[in-house]
Amino acid sequence: MSARHALTVAVTGINARADNPGPGLAVARCLKESAHLDVRVVGLAYDAFDPGLYLPEWCDAAYLLPYPSAGEEAFMARLAELHETTAFDVLIPCLDAELPILARLAPWLEERGIVAMLPTVEQIRLRAKDRLADLAREAGIACPETKSLFREDFFHACSGEGWHWPLVVKGLFYDAKVAHGPAEAVAAFRRIAGEWGLPILAQQFSPGEEINLTGLGDGEGRLVGAVMMKKRALTDKGKAWAGISIHDTALLDAARRLVAATRWRGPLEVEVMRAADGTLSLIEINPRFPAWVYLSAGVGRNLPETLVRLALGETLAELPPAPAGTLFIRYALEAIVPLSDFDAVVTQGERG
Repeated sequence: MSARHALTVAVTGINARADNPGPGLAVARCLKESAHLDVRVVGLAYDAFDPGLYLPEWCDAAYLLPYPSAGEEAFMARLAELHETTAFDVLIPCLDAELPILARLAPWLEERGIVAMLPTVEQIRLRAKDRLADLAREAGIACPETKSLFREDFFHACSGEGWHWPLVVKGLFYDAKVAHGPAEAVAAFRRIAGEWGLPILAQQFSPGEEINLTGLGDGEGRLVGAVMMKKRALTDKGKAWAGISIHDTALLDAARRLVAATRWRGPLEVEVMRAADGTLSLIEINPRFPAWVYLSAGVGRNLPETLVRLALGETLAELPPAPAGTLFIRYALEAIVPLSDFDAVVTQGERG
């Protein structure tokens, strides 16, 4: 292999909403700054207003995909068409809703020579929010009580069933709201259900300080690399607007146990609450890189680069612990777009 291996990588999730950005642009930035790979990034978007479509410094080419909800057949046809056009070597999906479809399509991707380091369908089910408590017990980490709901009347009766306020009301894939009483919880239930569908999850609120880890499992039970951070500023959706890298041995050990228990393959994010007594409580596992993954490049542990190298068959030692004390601060910029580029995306589905 040459000093910088040239290849094409397709990356999804290239939206950049300030309150809840997708991870795709951060992944693209990491790949563009790789010390080992010379990457041409193909950005894949679902909306003509996704900024990654118009940022050639991060996405060399960019195309629209049909929403997965439009059906697997349309999704597969467009993916096959784009692979034929752009000949991408590796696919990195960055959105939760894509993972179940792409996991089922793993043999189809392999037949076409598309390398994707994906968890299996069963691995995705194991970390689902409504099954998280079972996985937490297997990995020896605490987890707040969680209940799957199809009706909002639970919130009026839950105090009599041993639940106490506040509760966290969550969508199965996206969104969460801390509710301090039944009226607030019902409003959150209706809003999240209206946007993302049922079921809705009620989770007992875990007090403490939230700390997060993003890492990479090799599919054999090994955590190849990890970067941890503590949120320092939040958007109104609870997403990190600023954070600082940390090293937390207990969180790292818990993540290793979770990866070993699931034999996780590919990227993941582990979200925990640390109580005042130091106890960790697992609140979520996301089956992809988080939007803050560019911090991994910032601390010299470029996880998207590592994923590509693993996916291409390299044997890599576990990355050394990332240094603590590096701050990231998110910011918003305006992309200036010629109307002709926008029209091309809307009418032709691409900015070549």
